[in-house]
Amino acid sequence: MSKKIILIIIIVLLLAIGIYQGFLKEEKPTFTLAEVVRGNVSQEVAETGQVKKGEEINLSFKNSGRIEKIYVEVGDQVDSGENLAKLETAELAIQLQEAKAALDVTQAKLNKLSAGATQEEIKIAQTAVENSQVSLDTSRQGLKDANEDALNVSDDSYLKIYNALNVADLIQRTYFTSNDQEGIRVRENKDKIESATAQAKSYLDTAKSDPEDENIDTAISEMQQALDKTYNALGIIREICEEPTYRNLVSSTNKTSLDTHRGYINTAITNLTNSQQSITSAKFAIESAEGVLQAAEDDLALKIVPARQEDIDLYQAQVNQAQAQVQILENQSRDATLKSPTQGQITKINKKVGEMAQSALQDAAITLLPATPFEIEVDIYEEDVVKINIGNPVEISLVPFPDKIFKGKVISIDPAEKIVEGVVYYEASIDFEGMPDNLKPGMTADLVIQAALKENVLVIPEDALHEKDDKRTVQVFQDGEVKDKEIEIGLIGSNDLIEVISGLEEGEEVILE
Repeated sequence: MSKKIILIIIIVLLLAIGIYQGFLKEEKPTFTLAEVVRGNVSQEVAETGQVKKGEEINLSFKNSGRIEKIYVEVGDQVDSGENLAKLETAELAIQLQEAKAALDVTQAKLNKLSAGATQEEIKIAQTAVENSQVSLDTSRQGLKDANEDALNVSDDSYLKIYNALNVADLIQRTYFTSNDQEGIRVRENKDKIESATAQAKSYLDTAKSDPEDENIDTAISEMQQALDKTYNALGIIREICEEPTYRNLVSSTNKTSLDTHRGYINTAITNLTNSQQSITSAKFAIESAEGVLQAAEDDLALKIVPARQEDIDLYQAQVNQAQAQVQILENQSRDATLKSPTQGQITKINKKVGEMAQSALQDAAITLLPATPFEIEVDIYEEDVVKINIGNPVEISLVPFPDKIFKGKVISIDPAEKIVEGVVYYEASIDFEGMPDNLKPGMTADLVIQAALKENVLVIPEDALHEKDDKRTVQVFQDGEVKDKEIEIGLIGSNDLIEVISGLEEGEEVILE
């Protein structure tokens, strides 16, 4: 084989590979994925403050309430965290107990749903379906019996109408053959009975030949109308028999016969009404039995079929909600006790036991002079101040001590705003836990306030989160395609991590932007 032919073959192969790679080979999507893991989420606020001489701190409760106890007196030396006063918490304790009970119930429901039904529960549910089916069959037989009874009563009613027509016809042919007013009225009412009889018989025959519920209902309705017309017509004929011209002409036997048959018709009306009520009751019993059977079948289906993820998510959301309520009440219970934010001396007690305390520094319950001669004042931006609370730990960096990090904590937050160049700030005070030597007023302090910390929770990178229309979603790659998954999040950290409450499980992977 010549070199020229070999070269041509190589070129063709290279072209084929290029075509395959460029057009025929399906290109797989590439993503940057992040695994859902357990970790810590911290929320921090960084600001710069200034060292100043310590001043008195006005201490107030976070929530309003009636003061139950005051543990200190003016002049007492107190340590950081020492109890100073306490609000009444009896009602709060009841609410907390109820919230914990509600949490236990919702958690038990979630556990039961996740575990599925036991064989005994499934058997009970199956028995309930079988019993409900028996009840439904019994109710349907009850309607069938009621319909048959109504047809028999209708037959009897027709016979009574027919006999009444014969009596009316006999009296008309015997006494009312002339065309006077009385004769005309008797003939008209006899004709009404005859017409009603024929129409009722037609519907009754239809119901007998095709005993559907609708045909039977129509036949009963028509028979009731025929009975009413017959009853009224017999009454009019009986009244005409007492007209002066015919009073002595119509025999007492014929008059009595009219009264008797009118009584028969009245009895037939009552019997047919009772039959119709029996049918209505039987239909209601069927509807009720069908509802019970459907509920039993639904309950059995829920017990047999594994719980849907949507149902688990719903119950989990209810558990989370109950946990949040417990947390709120526990926080309120904890905040009902006023604690000293730092070491110092009590200089004023502004409240007495039994008095109401308001949740504002303007209504300070106790005034404290810190033991440390210095503290740090810092202006917190309005968007960040809602994140921090008294007692939050603080890392302090001082310019004169570049290689050291000092510990501190938030001891007060001024509720009154402070406008700096048109921006709203709130002044906070930071106390040193270990004060450096040679500290001077006016020194600059860089602060990192740890506002919140969640440990050992499910976390994802912030870059994986999407927000649209009040919904928070992430993207996952499943079954060869990208899918959106709605999630519920908790704490958004300053460390680019986000707490995941529900919607994802540990070990899943999410797509990063």
